[in-house]
Amino acid sequence: MTDSGENPTGGTGQVSNTPTFSHVSVMRDEVVSVLAEVPDGLVVDATLGGAGHASALLVANDGLSILGLDQDEQALEAAGTRLGPHGDRVALRHTRFDGLADAVKSVGHTSLSGALFDLGVSSPQLDHADRGFSFRNDGPLDMRMDRSRGRTAAELVNTIDERSLIGILRRNADERQAPRIAKAIVANRPFSTTGELADVVRDAVPAAVRRKGGHPARKTFQALRIEINDELDILENAIQQALDLLAPAGRCAVLSYHSGEDRIVKRLFRDAAGEAPRPRPDLPPPPGSEPTVRLLWRGARKPGHAEVERNPRAEAARFRAVEKLAEVA
Repeated sequence: MTDSGENPTGGTGQVSNTPTFSHVSVMRDEVVSVLAEVPDGLVVDATLGGAGHASALLVANDGLSILGLDQDEQALEAAGTRLGPHGDRVALRHTRFDGLADAVKSVGHTSLSGALFDLGVSSPQLDHADRGFSFRNDGPLDMRMDRSRGRTAAELVNTIDERSLIGILRRNADERQAPRIAKAIVANRPFSTTGELADVVRDAVPAAVRRKGGHPARKTFQALRIEINDELDILENAIQQALDLLAPAGRCAVLSYHSGEDRIVKRLFRDAAGEAPRPRPDLPPPPGSEPTVRLLWRGARKPGHAEVERNPRAEAARFRAVEKLAEVA
């Protein structure tokens, strides 16, 4: 989905008949090309959004069905409308993506032909001020993807201590100005709107920083969103569930949008492919390190120039994918 407060997004698609959740899929053709080649069966779209990827995949391969997961009820409603013509080839579940294994079990499957994770926040979530994700559109300081549970961003910034806030800004966004920003937030609270917070963050950073690199609040909003929704904490578990459920020749594909996400994906895929660094190169690999997948390509693929021109929010996307190896007797 996105790497920052207002960048690209995931589990997506352009929903022409549902204006409340309209979004352009990132690297749609590349994603469909990778997942359309899997064996017939179930593909889980773990971040369904407006269902752009899922819809294209159903058209590309009539041997596949889709299990769509999303914790955003607006997204699920839009996706249901978009995917309705595909009938019983589609099942939807309101859950975070770390509920993947339980969701697969709930539709009567024990394995997957494919899995897609398009991480971050979607364009509609950014563009609708009432969701509280945007530093550009003033609204309630919420940031919850699932508004039925959990603390809001306002509750977090109004109660957290300065040292812990510095840690969140550094861990979730590599924010170099974290001490200045955290000090200003603590000094100016309470906050109730995104505009109030964005203004304080902007004024907290040096003038030279404000003149380059986009809005000074971009990384702060990214860091808070990740913290509120436990995004990095649940990512590793969710991807591991998908890898464990893949059938031979099944594929797992991930679009990430910031370095923290991509590091997790890179490490998990590398480890599953048996390429984890050894403590000593002269020693044999430890037991249990035999590869279970193969990398479909080295490094991360990025969107082309033409796509970024059409959709600037796609610029930060990084695409990785693996294929499950045949089981060894």
